[in-house]
Amino acid sequence: MIKIQVEKELAPWWPKVFGYHMLSLGPLSADLSMPGLLIGRQFSVFDDHDASLRAQYNALPVQNGVIDAVVMNMLLEFEPDPYKLLRETDRVLISGGYLFIIGFNPLSPAFIGKVLPSFQEKLPWSGRFFMPSRVKDWLGLLGYQVVADERVIHHHLLSEIAQESIWQHALKAWLPGTGSVYLIVARKLETPLTPIHEKQKVRQPNWTTAPTAGRTSINKSQNQHYKSLK
Repeated sequence: MIKIQVEKELAPWWPKVFGYHMLSLGPLSADLSMPGLLIGRQFSVFDDHDASLRAQYNALPVQNGVIDAVVMNMLLEFEPDPYKLLRETDRVLISGGYLFIIGFNPLSPAFIGKVLPSFQEKLPWSGRFFMPSRVKDWLGLLGYQVVADERVIHHHLLSEIAQESIWQHALKAWLPGTGSVYLIVARKLETPLTPIHEKQKVRQPNWTTAPTAGRTSINKSQNQHYKSLK
């Protein structure tokens, strides 16, 4: 149910993404269906023989600025240093590239599993749930523009989701931000160089000599006085 709902929400985005290389981080990302994706080659990175590349997420064997889009599905929650992962992702993305992040929202019914001892060691509750606002702050520090931020699946996820119930519809209608899964779509922006303004020239004071009229008149009167004494 989660996979189907995530694919449904992301479906309108794939035709907007085009380029040469798409990178899916983690097996859940590689398993997503991407209809209408206008990218030539897709690669996946995770620790399994089914992956295109087997490597650590925070040390990708990829050159700088060659990936057009990156998908990370339920990945930040299980990384010891999620911001380092985002920095590494930023390194390989081209300017204007897309970054798709899917994660679990702590302000949702799914957080109930974090306080129940029988679920704390199970997936996904064994991971850390980050606030979507915190993830967006990280993206802002890296120079990304968030173009979409959605919440889906208003359910506690403690059991199978057979069909949407009345209380799910109520949460979705009255508290749309409490969806258990968040989807963030961001684009990498070129960081403009801060223009260096020319230093303004300091205007030199227009010094003028003090008027000497008074002194001249005094000197003339003194000379006349001296002449009269001779």
